[in-house]
Amino acid sequence: MTELKAPIVVVNFKTYREVEGVRAIEVAKVCEDVAEQTGTTIVVCPPTLELARVAQAIRIPVFCQHTDAKSAGANTGWITPSAVKQTGANGTLLNHSEHRLMLYDISASVNECKSAGLTTIVCADSPQTAMIIASYEPDFVAVEPPELIGGNVSVTDAKPEVVQKAVQAVHRVDSHIPVLCGAGVKNGRDLRKAMELGAKGVLLASGIIKAKDVKATLIELVTGV
Repeated sequence: MTELKAPIVVVNFKTYREVEGVRAIEVAKVCEDVAEQTGTTIVVCPPTLELARVAQAIRIPVFCQHTDAKSAGANTGWITPSAVKQTGANGTLLNHSEHRLMLYDISASVNECKSAGLTTIVCADSPQTAMIIASYEPDFVAVEPPELIGGNVSVTDAKPEVVQKAVQAVHRVDSHIPVLCGAGVKNGRDLRKAMELGAKGVLLASGIIKAKDVKATLIELVTGV
């Protein structure tokens, strides 16, 4: 599962009302249709409560939005990597700006996910943090300046140097770790520029989930490269 072909588009459903209940499956199937139609790698991150249903309904990669550094056992309320794996999911996001972790928890989570067979995409808010995270040997590092998340200006326009520096920082630690970028990404131009800056793909959420026509918006995004 770590062999995801670029360009990689990670669609984070977050917990928007547009993807509550059965609507999470509906949007995931649209993502699957576009992935199959265009040959693009699209990863979906549905709400945690819908993770199993989505993973069982589609064939493209399904990632959890977060997991904890906990093994199976007496851990009430925690999300264990082994349980995520049993849903049929393939991987997980970690350390998203809306669900921050301490650095030592990131390291422990990456290790626990590896043991469970989950692919990890670990988010960083800066090139400096990205370099530290790379030392924990995740499968992917994703740089997202938090002040741009959910906004109307893409990181590739507002702070392209952050993407470039993050790629350089990660590759100083391990040249084999792909870097993704996110925050304000919405269209094919943003994806194309991300690739030009050295990223292997993008993370986005509201630009897709809140679009009036999810399929048309996603097709425009992935065919813009």
